[in-house]
Amino acid sequence: MRWPNAKLESLALDVPYAVVGGPFGSKLTVRDYVEDGIPVIRGSNLNNGRFISFDDVVFVTEDKVRTDLFGNLAGPGDLVFTQRGTLGQVALIPEGGPFDQFVVSQSQMKMTVDSAKSDSLFLYYYFSSQEAIDRILSYTSSSGVPHINLTVLRNFEVPVPPISVQRRIASILSAYDELIENNRRRIRLLEEAARLLYREWFVHFRFPGHEHVKIIDGVPERWERKTLGEVCEKITDGAHKSPPSVENGKLMASVKDMHEWGLNLQNCRHISPIHFNELVRNDCQPLPNDILVAKDGANLNKHTFLVVEPVDAVLLSSIAILRPGNSVEPEFLLAQLRDESVSRRIKQSKSGVAIPRIVLRDFRILTILLPSMQIQKEWKRCIAPVHGQCRKLIEVNNKLRAARDLLLPRLMNGEIVV
Repeated sequence: MRWPNAKLESLALDVPYAVVGGPFGSKLTVRDYVEDGIPVIRGSNLNNGRFISFDDVVFVTEDKVRTDLFGNLAGPGDLVFTQRGTLGQVALIPEGGPFDQFVVSQSQMKMTVDSAKSDSLFLYYYFSSQEAIDRILSYTSSSGVPHINLTVLRNFEVPVPPISVQRRIASILSAYDELIENNRRRIRLLEEAARLLYREWFVHFRFPGHEHVKIIDGVPERWERKTLGEVCEKITDGAHKSPPSVENGKLMASVKDMHEWGLNLQNCRHISPIHFNELVRNDCQPLPNDILVAKDGANLNKHTFLVVEPVDAVLLSSIAILRPGNSVEPEFLLAQLRDESVSRRIKQSKSGVAIPRIVLRDFRILTILLPSMQIQKEWKRCIAPVHGQCRKLIEVNNKLRAARDLLLPRLMNGEIVV
């Protein structure tokens, strides 16, 4: 059965500022950000699943809010939508979080839901559906930065089953997300354990057998400083010219298809087999034991991971390919590149104004500390099961997301009775 529709504004709380966008013009700029105060919700806080992320939060003062931003406030339970930039993003402000008041940035819109009329979690799931995202994109103004306006949001029609049905649908879909979030927490704990072990061995030099190794000029004996160019068999990147897309063909991945532990090939675009084979011949296809690094744009150096299985895809130039040579274990090189101090040096070498990027020359001259092969192999023996568990949990989460996304439209259109 099809549920009746209603304009989104009719489901909002009947109070001023229930459906609002971010502040205009100079009312909120980067100069207003401070170290503590009332947090600002930006686009980067909307890419964490159901709830906004509290990572990378910036703040404004309470005086600034009272003076200029009192009409752009949001609170727990509110829905936040992207208004410009990466359209189709939506997230909830969680109840019981670390903050009880937020400012919506210029690129966001928020809605305070009337709980007697609709369930905010149900609406979140509706706006996460491909149907809703496609409809939002159809309203996009493409002049300059892609955006929609507040009128589109207010007049956007959504299905409105009985409130009890909405809550049941939200509960079913939420069960998948809770499993996904549990796995993400496990991944974060495993990653933290790996970071601490790395620092214990390679920063504080308390590696196995360290008691019998001399420290000379601050470095264990027989350890060497090497450049990536010296320890890698090849340092290259993907295609610098993007072939035309086709409806059915071979896969081509870019930096947007990367995550912490691999490539998500589900949303890759397709190119013709002829172009694909040409790029394979030009070394644009990653091989097992290659390390991939995001080197362009907003995701610069955000993702660095080891390729563990053959990948039936080629890459765009936004991804660097580092192919370790015989003198370095891939798992050890991965740990070096992920270390905070090395990662910071990589970011500091960026160039480009419009689009920040790291050029291959800077990868080649980046220095790392290379321990003996015996220590590297011992590191691999200890850390490979940890990294393997992270990759396995990512795979489980991908399956959970696929199952949830398959179920979501059938629940929304009443095809499955709850």
